[in-house]
Amino acid sequence: MLDYRFIIDNLDAVKRNIADRYMKADADAVAALFAERNGLLGALQDLQQRRNVNAQAMKGKLDEEKRVSLVEEGKRLKGEIAAAEAALSETEAALEREARRIPNMAHPDAPRGKEDKHNLEVKRVGEVRPLGFAPKDHVQLGQDLDIIDFDSATKVSGVKFYYLKNEGVFLELGLVRYALDILKAKGFTPFITPDIAKEEILEGIGFNPRGAESNVYALEGEGACLVGTAEITLGGYYSGAIIARDRLPLRMAGLSHCFRREAGAAGQFSKGLYRVHQFTKLEMFVYCLPEDSGAMHEELRSIEEEIFAGLEIPFRVVDTCTGDLGAPAYRKWDLEAWMPGRASPSSPNGGEWGEVTSTSNCTDYQARRLNIKYKDDDGKNKFLHMLNGTAIAVSRAIVAILENFQQEDGSVRLPRALVPYCGFEAIRKEK
Repeated sequence: MLDYRFIIDNLDAVKRNIADRYMKADADAVAALFAERNGLLGALQDLQQRRNVNAQAMKGKLDEEKRVSLVEEGKRLKGEIAAAEAALSETEAALEREARRIPNMAHPDAPRGKEDKHNLEVKRVGEVRPLGFAPKDHVQLGQDLDIIDFDSATKVSGVKFYYLKNEGVFLELGLVRYALDILKAKGFTPFITPDIAKEEILEGIGFNPRGAESNVYALEGEGACLVGTAEITLGGYYSGAIIARDRLPLRMAGLSHCFRREAGAAGQFSKGLYRVHQFTKLEMFVYCLPEDSGAMHEELRSIEEEIFAGLEIPFRVVDTCTGDLGAPAYRKWDLEAWMPGRASPSSPNGGEWGEVTSTSNCTDYQARRLNIKYKDDDGKNKFLHMLNGTAIAVSRAIVAILENFQQEDGSVRLPRALVPYCGFEAIRKEK
């Protein structure tokens, strides 16, 4: 959430930012409610001051007529104060409700645009290797190798679920341990987080737990939801806390299942494991000083690059456009891996980029909503900055591995870095 005073003082810039992000929010309503709130607060304070004067007067020597007059005045003031407090409370709730709809300010260098096609490619790592044969997609490979079962999952759980089996199980566990070892060496504290969070935590992080447009599974009657990412549970870990300055930055790595409704998600690029209702993800999360968040954002991106470079998967880095940022993010980098099994109008013979990680600097936007602060050297409590980044979204990493390392005989070679974790060098059809 943006600071109220910042919205008022930068009203035109805030309105431009809302437009750039193609979101629905009313900065003018925030300004009007802020002024109304201040007026009500001033009136309430005036009434409270008059009540105090009245109470003080009651302590002196009074004749009966004066005492009765003061008692009546006290009753009247009590009623007016109660009404003023109710009006103030209602206005403050409306102010916060409208302010929470306003997205974070976007980085000045973030590309302006509405969709992912407006993202700006800034870097490529690795060579796209010609396979020398017609590539299969990961769905076909997974079924042929008997490591992914979509049909049984559809029967048991519904569409967009899957079973991993045989070597697929070790591939998932190997990917998690591979990434965990990298993060542990870089000072991240590992967590296995809850798969459920209270709605107020989701709202604080910036997720919408309710409504047709929500991507979240709500638990009926519980006031809680299944998490779509460990960003939610790691971000909520210190909600309401004041963290000592010398403890920052805090680097956390959270392993969790992720549950997403993926409402409206369809199309050829959403098939198979790429867009599912449940998957495993290892998430990075950082709490840091405001002046350090830019450098921390680059650190998270470099870790994501290290992980995928170590897997020998070609990828590109894109600077995410304003319309694709998400409300909490100030800036977001995406890593998009080359996926040879994809076909598109621009690449009919196979091959397209697909997002595998993202990392966002959310500045103090989430910290304000969750009331997370640090005690500065001047003794004042100030809002810190919060960042998140994907280490491994396992299902999408499996897509990239199967499609990039497929062999002409139908087998899949493993990246060298994964062999010690998985215990085998290739996945082959059983004879």
